Amino acid sequence: MGEFDWGVIWTYRESLRDGMLTSLKLFAIALAGGIFFGTLLAMARLSKWKALSVPAAGFVNLIRAIPFIMAIFWFYFLTPMIVAKFTGHQGEAVGPFTSAIVAFIMVESAYYSEIVRAGIQSIPRGQPSAAYALGMNYWQSMGHIVLPQAFRNMLPVMLTQAVILFQDTSLVYVVALKDFLGAASKAGQLTGRIVELYIFVAVVFFIICFAASWAVKRLQVRLAVSR
Repeated sequence: MGEFDWGVIWTYRESLRDGMLTSLKLFAIALAGGIFFGTLLAMARLSKWKALSVPAAGFVNLIRAIPFIMAIFWFYFLTPMIVAKFTGHQGEAVGPFTSAIVAFIMVESAYYSEIVRAGIQSIPRGQPSAAYALGMNYWQSMGHIVLPQAFRNMLPVMLTQAVILFQDTSLVYVVALKDFLGAASKAGQLTGRIVELYIFVAVVFFIICFAASWAVKRLQVRLAVSR
């Protein structure tokens, strides 16, 4: 241990802090976008209209079949082309953060749609039927009866997926985005202390993910007791 120089972590503390803030910002936006669009996709997949259910199922199955790192690369090169097409500014650059956000929301919406779909299907059919009998329409029954119960049932699974999402944010360093891992990698290249910095990154990820997993298990126990 005497050969290690842990002082490099303190020296680059501001860079590591900025990298962690970037990771947390990416995580928060991807989580919110993934749940929102995932819920819409789940409702589309459960729709009786084939014009909605078939494209939604195709999108979910396609995205879930693509390795996450390939999706990041794909949107990194594809997003600037799409933006250039609609804005008319050929070759206009779209930063790696925007590309990563698009990739994460698309991928997470596919995964969250399956979680939400399972949650909706866990609600007995009699409940929406009772809502219709009371005069509610489809959207009212989903908003007031089905979705509140479904989200409560699937909350532990959604939080577990959120932990996986936080771990996956480290993949964005492959598109030169300076997240927490990217900041540590950059500092390691400058100082030659890559081992100390990678160990520090691993410890921080372990502490955050272990604490989050422990909280999810506690929540599962509390929800099981309250039922």
